[in-house]
Amino acid sequence: MRRNIGLIGVGAIGNFLLKEINRDKAHGIKIESVLVRDRRKYESLQSEFNVTLYTELNEFLCSNIDIVVEAANVEAVKTILPKAIKEKDTIIISIGALADEYFRQHVLHLANIHQHTIYLPSGAIGGLDLLQNAQTLGTVKEVSLTTRKPANSLVDHAIMDEVVVFEGKAADAIKQFPKNINVSIVLSLAGIGIDKTKVTIIADPHVDKNNHQVEIKGDFGSATFSIKNNSLPDNPKTSYLAAMSILGTLKRINGNVKIG
Repeated sequence: MRRNIGLIGVGAIGNFLLKEINRDKAHGIKIESVLVRDRRKYESLQSEFNVTLYTELNEFLCSNIDIVVEAANVEAVKTILPKAIKEKDTIIISIGALADEYFRQHVLHLANIHQHTIYLPSGAIGGLDLLQNAQTLGTVKEVSLTTRKPANSLVDHAIMDEVVVFEGKAADAIKQFPKNINVSIVLSLAGIGIDKTKVTIIADPHVDKNNHQVEIKGDFGSATFSIKNNSLPDNPKTSYLAAMSILGTLKRINGNVKIG
């Protein structure tokens, strides 16, 4: 069965998905509809990727789509998700929106009432399957994330040595660095929550990639994951793995074998 996708956002990740899914004709999935603000700006997408453009959310949701994929930003999630989840299963990459407890509970309630699913791709990190399994009995005791990024992505002045720019809980990390630490929220939701997940953010002038180290401790034992992210070839500000995690999520949803 083919799944028809409705895409929100045509930035770096949106363009990656259009190329990988429609241009390369990924098996079993196709982007049919794209929601944009300015139709004229993105008119060429219709012929290039054989999609239909929409500027109105209601028309977009009523189009021939089975699942909505958000690849825009936190503001788009807060505006669009409550409506989208009433009508369709939805994948979101701007997971920082779910740091807001009231908003998170609201959309989860809507998903339950309307019997639709919110999918949260792992983004730029890994190990979430292990963390979720370890937390099945509620016995994970500690989860910490240390993120090391190129200094110029975190501070606006030159530094010679690494500097810890944040140390605290995930709930505060996403408030101070809303565009830099989405990974802390998906990690928190998979594990022990945003108030118990510890986050350290380091600005390092000697690295050119984003590095994430996740440490988990509990009754199961302990685990450590270290991830160094390459950027998208077409956009140095976007994680390649984050973009691939959406594509991977779509393929797993559509597959007959579920791993993990």
